Amino acid sequence: MVSLIRDLDKGLDTEISDSGTGLSEGQKQRFNIARALLLEHPIYLLDEVTASLDSVTEQRISKAIDKLTAGKTRMTIAHRLHTVKKADSILVLDKTGQIVDQGTHHQLLLRNQLYQEFLSNVQRAG
Repeated sequence: MVSLIRDLDKGLDTEISDSGTGLSEGQKQRFNIARALLLEHPIYLLDEVTASLDSVTEQRISKAIDKLTAGKTRMTIAHRLHTVKKADSILVLDKTGQIVDQGTHHQLLLRNQLYQEFLSNVQRAG
């Protein structure tokens, strides 16, 4: 990551857009994660933060995010089961975007049909 940032003309100040910069989607994603985490905010909102990454890079990035956001509030929008399961608290939203339940993976597994359907779909998808 450091070498990627060094190679950019403006370093961390480089604008990342859909066109230009010559970066892959994974590089853009890692760059934006690094920039956000270096700002040291008390709250982070991460939307499918590791979606474009291979599994090895995903694990490395996830560990770094866990370390850098320790003691801070982090809200993660995720569909990958391993990401969802490790959350302290999970919000279940219905198709209209309304929060219909909240709890740990285990609590929701026992009581929430929508969460159970999510798990079934994930397992079927492999």
